Amino acid sequence: MDISSIKARINQLTQEINLHNYNYYSLSSPSISDYDFDLLLEELVRLEHLHPELALPDSPTKRVGGEITKNFKQIVHKNPMLSLSNTYSEAEVTDFDQRVRKLLQGEAFEYVCELKYDGLAIGLTYVKGVLQHAVTRGDGVQGDDVTANVRTIKSIPIRLFGDDFPDEFEIRGEIIMPRSEFRRLNEERADIGDLPFANPRNAASGSIKMQDSAEVAKRALDCYLYHIIGDALPFESHYENMVKARQWGFKVPMYIAKCTTVDAIFEFIDEWNSARETLPFDIDGIVIKVNSFAQQQQLAFTAKSPRWAIAYKFKAQRVSTKLLSIDYQVGRTGAVTPVANLEPIQLGGTTVKRASLHNADQIARLDIRVGDTVFVEKGGEIIPKIVDVDVSFRPPQSQPLHFITHCPECATLLVRKEGEAIHYCPNENGCPPQTKGKIEHFIHRKAMNIDSLGEGKVEILFDNGLLKNVADIYDLTYEKIIGLEKEHTTENSDKTRVVKFREKTVENILKGIEDSKQVPFERVLFALGIRYVGETIAKKLAVHFKNSDEIQKATFDELKEAEEIGETIAESVLQYFGNSENVAIIARLKEKGLQFSINQAAVTQVSDALQGKSFVVSGVFSKSRDEIKHLIELHGGKNVGSISAKTHFVLAGDNMGPEKKKKAQQLNVPIISEDEFFEMIHE
Repeated sequence: MDISSIKARINQLTQEINLHNYNYYSLSSPSISDYDFDLLLEELVRLEHLHPELALPDSPTKRVGGEITKNFKQIVHKNPMLSLSNTYSEAEVTDFDQRVRKLLQGEAFEYVCELKYDGLAIGLTYVKGVLQHAVTRGDGVQGDDVTANVRTIKSIPIRLFGDDFPDEFEIRGEIIMPRSEFRRLNEERADIGDLPFANPRNAASGSIKMQDSAEVAKRALDCYLYHIIGDALPFESHYENMVKARQWGFKVPMYIAKCTTVDAIFEFIDEWNSARETLPFDIDGIVIKVNSFAQQQQLAFTAKSPRWAIAYKFKAQRVSTKLLSIDYQVGRTGAVTPVANLEPIQLGGTTVKRASLHNADQIARLDIRVGDTVFVEKGGEIIPKIVDVDVSFRPPQSQPLHFITHCPECATLLVRKEGEAIHYCPNENGCPPQTKGKIEHFIHRKAMNIDSLGEGKVEILFDNGLLKNVADIYDLTYEKIIGLEKEHTTENSDKTRVVKFREKTVENILKGIEDSKQVPFERVLFALGIRYVGETIAKKLAVHFKNSDEIQKATFDELKEAEEIGETIAESVLQYFGNSENVAIIARLKEKGLQFSINQAAVTQVSDALQGKSFVVSGVFSKSRDEIKHLIELHGGKNVGSISAKTHFVLAGDNMGPEKKKKAQQLNVPIISEDEFFEMIHE
């Protein structure tokens, strides 16, 4: 192909893939199979690698992230990003309608009703149809430039379709995290011993402010747009411009209606107050706007909000009940969580008997006491929580509540690290719930996959003294466990049933234990339950160090050389392998035949062309980054995650992270291209 043909093909692929992304992520109407989509994307990656000068600024290859932002630059909003006046009262909506009618002096007008998305407000500026920058609300006057992170959200177009949009305009909306992704993310955080996010809103906000855009890309954030600002807009009204913006490629919600009466507004409010649980994301109310731009200007603004719009917020599902007592639960990582036991109440269609109190700071803030009448909300939260206390019903003899000082399970003195809100029990190998939690994590399907040991069986074996740690699993025999039984109550349920170790059950358990000896090293490492070492990090450690002995010997700095291993993870790994009890457990597991080294067939060296050389890989290549890293190892080289004075080469592809490039130049680390790399290994 000549250069003009290659350029035309790159342009065609870019447009075609962006259209497929729009159909899939904005319209939920895919027009191509995943396989065919991947083929198109691979072709574009290859052509852009050969001719990087021809890559377009809206290339879908830039969606993967990789840019590191240490400090988010502040950008002043061209138009202040004001918040709306909120109300929980239908009477105040009626008052709003009457004020609008009075100020418009009898003019005919219409409202637009939209959902109020519970996420992070964002302003997107487009110049000549290309995304220029994305800015958070901040203080309304200026916000954080989060463009690198926003570019990873596939429902936000980098280049618009058509040519009938203004030369420059801003469109505003809400970045949200769908409930399904929120659940997946919290499961992942639980796997690494981290605290879950309280709700999707916090998760979305925390994600968009992460420093590594590649990590943001892994979280399935979404964005709904609902407000457009600029000169020379196609229409003189809000609703019609938003419909047009949908044609340009924006994800403008279909949950929108025009109304001319306050009764029609209340119908829309009632409909979505009932139907909001059916949505795949959280909303917390309805926004009502005057449609005409001219009438919006006529109505103008107060100091803090527009007079032409109001937000009706749904009342949180809130009830009062009595706090009977407080339990303290100890998790797998030793985190101690206070849980309130309540007089049973109906909330959101379920019976609530317990609610989280989170930590000592929350107890102190509420000044909550046993016997108090408390208010419990569900709202957008996944778990019911106590939000307030009605002190007018407080018993006169009540005493302030003090957080416990010792573990409720093993009586060990609790610790609380500086800067953390959580108390921990440090007795990680002698505290019963920590031990049971670690065993349950170990047998999980994503770890050792001994699912025949689930459903209360671990507790029975623990109570009978047969399981004191994960290594004891491999000492179980038919004779030891046949006939064991116990009543088991399912968590969050009153249903009790008898769990009994019958002949078939025992056979399945022993087979599952034997089969687990073939589970690969990276999953064994994950199964050990090292704090902050989830599935992905376990695989990075396994690939980098090859076996557990090398991980155990590694220093803090050597651990940090592995890809994606930061200070917190390195400290946790050092702490785990510095514990003699953990080392003894690993030794027993090795004796039983578990895999504590990586499958050498996957990393057999084919040459020593790169022997003793360390590489940092950054950017987009003609092959996947995993393939590039595999090639480095096949030829004797070593992959490291961060650049240091000991790094031999930085292998740079397209869109290399600017911070990595700057650091390499500061440390005089050679930066080589993909072609230069292939020359090295071909030699």
